[in-house]
Amino acid sequence: MAAPAIEAPAPTTITTAPAIEINPECPLSLTERAAQEVRDILEQQGNPDDVSLRIYVAGGGCSGLQYGMALDENVEAGDAFFTDRDVRVVIDPMSLRYITGSVVDYVETPMGGGFKVENPNATKSCGCGSSFSTEEGYDGPTVTTGCGSCGSH
Repeated sequence: MAAPAIEAPAPTTITTAPAIEINPECPLSLTERAAQEVRDILEQQGNPDDVSLRIYVAGGGCSGLQYGMALDENVEAGDAFFTDRDVRVVIDPMSLRYITGSVVDYVETPMGGGFKVENPNATKSCGCGSSFSTEEGYDGPTVTTGCGSCGSH
């Protein structure tokens, strides 16, 4: 008597998110979507030549530290500055130690759009990702009234 035939399972298709290209020469990377959003904002402001995107970390939020971004004309002593995807980025030395290796993206949801930081150094974050903490901790002043975005306290 012949052994019954065994049917091979149907092949599985695995879909992954597109890879984010990281610039190894920069302490953090911008996705193309984030860079385009910054370029659009700069264009709306008349493309000022001397303005950079300042990315920083400050004490506060639900988890102890929170991200911030601003357009800035100044580069202070000790600041790291670089260009990624045609966007000039400036980061102060204290912030740099918390966000090196991060990827900044721009995401849109039904509630609106905003920048999102994927930080490999974060060990804890609030529900919306606006604040975070690291194993190293933060030794500056902290305001722990919540990030105001997600209601996590």
